[in-house]
Amino acid sequence: MAATIDEIVDNFAFLDDWDDRYRYLIELGRTLDPLPEEAHNDANKVRGCASQVWLETSVRREGDGPVLDFRGDSDAHIVRGLVALVLALYSGKPAPEILATDAMDLFRTLGLSEHLTPQRSNGVRSMVERIRHDARAALAA
Repeated sequence: MAATIDEIVDNFAFLDDWDDRYRYLIELGRTLDPLPEEAHNDANKVRGCASQVWLETSVRREGDGPVLDFRGDSDAHIVRGLVALVLALYSGKPAPEILATDAMDLFRTLGLSEHLTPQRSNGVRSMVERIRHDARAALAA
């Protein structure tokens, strides 16, 4: 079972060394459910990531409106960990909550902002923007 965002934040707090944090990110990536091969398609591909990243979105209607579930994958270990982190933050949440949640704030809290290359930071922004786009689309539907 995937770690919750609160568990991830707590675990990061215990790790002082950045090598340990990177290893933990890679471990998070290994906990992702495998994305079926047919989901590695152009429609799911996230633009703006240096590594290959795929995000699959499904929307379910609940009493309060749309709830979005995400699955993702990457061809790079550290990026797969970042995908797991972003999914822990957003997957299974109602669309308005997704739009109100600032992933970059979480990345600053975890200290990731200053430890990621600009290219990886841009990739994370692209993933988050894609998730926010899907949340807006679900609300509009």
